[in-house]
Amino acid sequence: MKSNKRSMLFTVLAVGALTVSAAASAAPPKRGESSSTYQQELAVCGHNQQDRAACIREAGAARQAAAQGGLTSAPDYRANALARCGLQQPADRAACEARVLGSMGNTTASVDGSVMGGGVIRESVTTTVVPLPAPAPVMEPQPTPMPRPMPAPMR
Repeated sequence: MKSNKRSMLFTVLAVGALTVSAAASAAPPKRGESSSTYQQELAVCGHNQQDRAACIREAGAARQAAAQGGLTSAPDYRANALARCGLQQPADRAACEARVLGSMGNTTASVDGSVMGGGVIRESVTTTVVPLPAPAPVMEPQPTPMPRPMPAPMR
């Protein structure tokens, strides 16, 4: 009977420990950890082109995901864009990389627009110097033959 009570007690303690650890991992973030980020996101709501209610919902969802450890660091967009340039034809790859990286060598790049405005347009202008064609050989003028004197009139 003693061993039965002991095993029940051990089982209850084990279940209690698991419950406490699960509750601790799902607990909301501590004060100051994510609440400042949440407050910053709420401050933006109403000042952007998004519906205020949707903005508040998304800020709350992000806070909850952060509390559960679901948010990771921002993706490396630059590496992603360069990987897409790798799929281009070899002749077009350098121009693609110049648009992603900005001005390089004889290429200038500019970015216009915004994501909120509907899209970002990247443009690059490459200056290519075309060598002048070799001048055509100049033919030296031939000396003109001297005209023959006119015969004297006959009398």
